Amino acid sequence: MVFSFGVATLAVANTSYTGSLAQFLAMRVKVGNFLIFAACLLSWHIIFSSFRLYASHRLTRRRAELLDILKATSVATLLIVGVAIVFRIRMVTGTFICVFWASSSLATIASRVVLRSVLQRMRLHGRNLRNMLIVGTNRRAVEFAKKIEATPSLGYRIVGFADQEWLGLEEFKQTGYSLACDLSALPVFMRSSVIDELVLALPVRSLHTHASEIAALCQEQGIVMRLFDVFDLKSAQTRTEELDGRPFITHYTAGLDGWPGIIKRGIDIFVSLTLLAGLAPILLLAALLIRVTSKGPVLFVQKRLGFNKRRFNVYKFRTMVVDAEKRMGEVEHLNEISGPVFKIKNDPRITWLGGFLRKTSIDELPQLLNVLKGDMSLVGPRPLPVRDYEGFNKDWQRRRFSVRPGITCLWQINGRSSIPFEQWMELDLQYIDKWSLWLDLEILVRTIPAVLKGSGAA
Repeated sequence: MVFSFGVATLAVANTSYTGSLAQFLAMRVKVGNFLIFAACLLSWHIIFSSFRLYASHRLTRRRAELLDILKATSVATLLIVGVAIVFRIRMVTGTFICVFWASSSLATIASRVVLRSVLQRMRLHGRNLRNMLIVGTNRRAVEFAKKIEATPSLGYRIVGFADQEWLGLEEFKQTGYSLACDLSALPVFMRSSVIDELVLALPVRSLHTHASEIAALCQEQGIVMRLFDVFDLKSAQTRTEELDGRPFITHYTAGLDGWPGIIKRGIDIFVSLTLLAGLAPILLLAALLIRVTSKGPVLFVQKRLGFNKRRFNVYKFRTMVVDAEKRMGEVEHLNEISGPVFKIKNDPRITWLGGFLRKTSIDELPQLLNVLKGDMSLVGPRPLPVRDYEGFNKDWQRRRFSVRPGITCLWQINGRSSIPFEQWMELDLQYIDKWSLWLDLEILVRTIPAVLKGSGAA
């Protein structure tokens, strides 16, 4: 970080300072500036610690460490911006900030790559190794041991397994691994052996007492304990949190909370306000034409399911006759899409103007009000009517409600009503699992040609 600060300073000196480099370096440094810089050093250390950049990353994927580094350097750069604003430091310009963030990120990443490479070479030569004891002999424990042994650069030496008598023990013995001790002798084995880490692979739900005793032993002896996911959740992410001094594990699937969620919400507010103002003439013209060409209200208001199945009123321009909801039974047999949802391309209840509004997606524009209210987002799974939700028969489909519904999503740009219901649900879950601000931007950009083309609109 000190190196990056120097690089950014030189970059500013070369672009905005008129004197020579020697004169620049010979300038006096005020005591106050020195204290500010020292405070920044301490703050950078705290920031890097909070992102666990000083912790062991033997079992951490490189991509995860890379993201942590970028988060840490971004926060550190924002700190510099804040300090510059408070203390009116003129040297911290836009050029300084860009160069500082880029150089600090690249320097930190490069240092981690070199460090990983050096440590891996050391471990391959038998240095910097950690002894690991695996408690449990089930299939998952054996697979874990094989992965550890297949990656010697991680630097682990498996000293054995520990378990009690159970039906699968004979199958375990055929794997070639040895049983160091049973669970009753485990405390003695731990006291007399060199163990750096213990991996708890027992079925915790059925052997909770044993698992608790082993965890207490690790705590008392200062041994690192690693615990497999108790519930073996495939798509859920995990984080540890603390409430009133008591730690607990949180499982979640949607990653739209925290700062990314705040940024997404800010974009929703800004874009929806801008579009409502810019598209006001089109909105007014559509409302006027609906009023003139057919009887009934301009807006169609319907109860739909939003975030975690919260019910809200969705707004659309009315494209059907007034009693369309009551006539549902007359046309239900004409449904053209699989699953519980109801879609008809040439619905007899649609007015002639409504067909045009649907084809151009103008009927969806009032939902910008839902986005502004916070019931919806610009991008997210489409909100479904209560009637459609009641037809769901698989719980995995309900995960789509773990995020705010949106005006557009992957379904919208991949054929809309022309794709089967199962594929529609899979696209919604794909969006949740791969969500990022860049994905939102990509979907918004691809929505424009999809709307102009009008494919799958119903």
